[in-house]
Amino acid sequence: MPHTPPWEPGLLASLTGVGPGPSARDKRIALRAALAAAVPRPGAGGPGTGGPGTGIEPLVLPGATDALGARLVEDAGFAAVYATGAGLANAGFGLPDIGLISQTEVADHAGRLTEATRVPLVCDADTGYGGPLAAMRTVRLLERAGVAGLQLEDQEMPKRCGHFDSHALIPSGHMQTKIAAACEARTDDALVIIARTDARSVHGIDEAIERGRAYADAGADVLFVEAPRTVDELALVGRELAGVPLIVNVVEGGKTPQLGVAEYAELGFGVVLFANYLMRSMHLAGQEALAHLKEHGETASRAGRMAGWEQRQSLFNLPRFSAAESALDREYGSGS
Repeated sequence: MPHTPPWEPGLLASLTGVGPGPSARDKRIALRAALAAAVPRPGAGGPGTGGPGTGIEPLVLPGATDALGARLVEDAGFAAVYATGAGLANAGFGLPDIGLISQTEVADHAGRLTEATRVPLVCDADTGYGGPLAAMRTVRLLERAGVAGLQLEDQEMPKRCGHFDSHALIPSGHMQTKIAAACEARTDDALVIIARTDARSVHGIDEAIERGRAYADAGADVLFVEAPRTVDELALVGRELAGVPLIVNVVEGGKTPQLGVAEYAELGFGVVLFANYLMRSMHLAGQEALAHLKEHGETASRAGRMAGWEQRQSLFNLPRFSAAESALDREYGSGS
């Protein structure tokens, strides 16, 4: 008679980061399904027309700088998480977002985040860290790290945050070649390739839209026109690039108008990216907590403004890990 394992059914599968979970391909397929729902449906009203609606089911994409952030995004019920490049530079290295973080550092970081969550991870891959061959290697590294999608942009190296000033771009044709090479480098055709253009800051909105069309022609699955300046410009992007999932990047205090998710969807944007909202919220909360400690020399009076002990352990699944430790201490076939 076959022996039964000494753990209850489903226990090990519940141990995110250790036990079995969704495969990288499963996550990529889930991301593609969310993106398909983020494209206006025929007859639902055109993007940017002020009509009754576009039929978009927007994908809200919060950014995370570490495994804690990724777990918080998943725990809050979001369908995917974004590994923010600016956030990694700031929170992981204490550096500004001016292209100082390397390809392998990003790939290593992305692997930790994909292990920490069961939802798809979209990774900011900057310029691909070089020309087309470097971009191909970036795709392979991030694919092995388990990301569901990755974003490439058309700035020259070293790149800069899209809401900074003084960008320099590579020629549109060179970016098309990079995108086509990145697509060719995939071993899993479900991996999503996102093309971002920073042309609005350099050449204006019309050039940004032209580049968007060119990048879609080269094989990009999703388009990301960075930093439109007005609602009219957002509407123009939504109209002119309709038919492809479009990303709008919400940078609090940045160059793009801050609207609600439903308003962006009405303008044709199916993916609403909040790349550093979580990091900036944690930044301020941390400053306030440390100022309290510095002034008062104690933390007990502030206990209601921090995660409780049980709340913290629950987020990281300690009860299930403890149950698994106990079960795995028993011999195989011993039952309960």
